[in-house]
Amino acid sequence: MATIAIVYHSGYGHTAKVAEHVRSGLEAAGAQAKLYTVDAFVDAETGPWDELAAADGIIFGSPTYMGSTSAAMAKFLELTSKAWFTDGWKDKIAAGFTTSGSLAGDKNETLQRFATLASQHAMIWVNFGAKPGYSMSNSDFATVLNRAGHFLGLATQSLNDLPPEQAPDAADLQTAEVFGQRVAEATKRWVRGAA
Repeated sequence: MATIAIVYHSGYGHTAKVAEHVRSGLEAAGAQAKLYTVDAFVDAETGPWDELAAADGIIFGSPTYMGSTSAAMAKFLELTSKAWFTDGWKDKIAAGFTTSGSLAGDKNETLQRFATLASQHAMIWVNFGAKPGYSMSNSDFATVLNRAGHFLGLATQSLNDLPPEQAPDAADLQTAEVFGQRVAEATKRWVRGAA
């Protein structure tokens, strides 16, 4: 069974909700998934680093604040340098997700940061793999998947004035599950090929 870690930061609870739905998608596709908040990684020695090293894949998640990851996620990303020095994450599957208050919100910058980090670690990046759902006049904005049209990873919208109980909405949460399924299938295929 493929094992996939989800490492995320959530400032207000919206990103945590997305992480839960990504995990649901992973598990629905037959992967074993575990959530980690960046708070578990205090420094390069303290935290469940060995569990990340043992995972077949790692999915990174962060809100997009002011056009990039949160400060807490940025600190975690910098702490991964020890794994980089030892090639500890080389050839693991990697993917990323983010949420912000606006539909676009420069979320691609956060996804690019995750993809660049994964490339530096020599990981195998999995993109979203879905066409934009809201690109035709007959599209129903409230129900389509990938309505913001992000391709590099998963991007959802959490309206700033809504609590995590109400945002992201059902369409974005379903999109998160589809994303989790894609990452699980890619990881399983990668693990089978390595055997």
